[in-house]
Amino acid sequence: MRDGAPAAGRSEAVPRTDNVDRVTAPIRRLIAALVGFTVLVAVGTAGYFLLGHGRWSVDECAYMTVITISTVGFAELRQMGEVPGARALTVGLIVAGVGVLAYMQSNLTALLVEGAIGHALRRRRMQRDIARLSAHVVVAGAGGTGKHVVEELVATRTPFVVIDRNESVLHQVASEICGGKMLYVHGDATLDHVLLDAGVDRARGVVAALTHDKDNLYVTLSARSLNAAARIVSKVVEAEAAPKIVKAGASSIVNPTMIGARRLASELIRPEVNEFLDQMLRDKDRNLRLEEVCIAPGSSFVGMTLKDTPIRRETRALVVAVRGSDRRFVYNPDPDHVIDEGTTLIVLGEADSIVKLRQLAGS
Repeated sequence: MRDGAPAAGRSEAVPRTDNVDRVTAPIRRLIAALVGFTVLVAVGTAGYFLLGHGRWSVDECAYMTVITISTVGFAELRQMGEVPGARALTVGLIVAGVGVLAYMQSNLTALLVEGAIGHALRRRRMQRDIARLSAHVVVAGAGGTGKHVVEELVATRTPFVVIDRNESVLHQVASEICGGKMLYVHGDATLDHVLLDAGVDRARGVVAALTHDKDNLYVTLSARSLNAAARIVSKVVEAEAAPKIVKAGASSIVNPTMIGARRLASELIRPEVNEFLDQMLRDKDRNLRLEEVCIAPGSSFVGMTLKDTPIRRETRALVVAVRGSDRRFVYNPDPDHVIDEGTTLIVLGEADSIVKLRQLAGS
């Protein structure tokens, strides 16, 4: 199984989500209304039968009860006016029946609107929103790895679309991270038409975060054939799969096991540095990030020195490194460093400041 499907080899449990609860709640209320209707029919049938002292059969009593509750009222039971309390029971059944039927009808309508009809409307609206996207990121797989990718994309205000085979996983991620509002495609990310539904041909980046290397290989190969310019980053589990995924078109690969091992060593050797990075990533008030800003041709920054740019004055971002056209990094660049066309600035700043800096630089 691929994506977030709970197949063999996958240990993630998938709880029900708010979106599912919105559908099951009307079902529970509808069942309660049906139970109330059944109880009312039983009470009415028994009431008529007992009041008539066997004058009417159980079938006649049940029939009279149903047409009374539904307010159809074809005809009374024979000699009903001669039975004390029979018409009073009828009035009571009419009043109670109107309430029960109204409750049942409202919940049936809610079930249709929030269920099949509501789902279709939400899906169509989501398809329209995805169709309007461009230069976004497509995340293949919403499992353990994909979920954290989504967290970072949300934190950096990067538009994205998630693909997964398990819709419950998609609902869970949307509820926990995106406040219930997340663009996604329910399907197999290894299929071309599913990737196209996510707008991969217009995307600036693709993250292959599926469970198995072979699935990430398929996603990489398909995404590269559909979008030659996109940056594709793929998760790799087995080291021997890395060169194959690179040959398939991946711009970069990430081995979670290797990164985890390096993090373990870093926690032992340089705990303060790791805590600084953790605090930087977890501080939701400031939302600090290390970001890159590319100086495009025609940018007003071209030919300026760092001290003459409005970077610190307008954005409070800190330039920690510069990468020129020779692809070499200059760390802690001098204020007199001249910015050339194609230079990449590595900056530390808040997400909003980075957005503003990109606007100033014309990126």
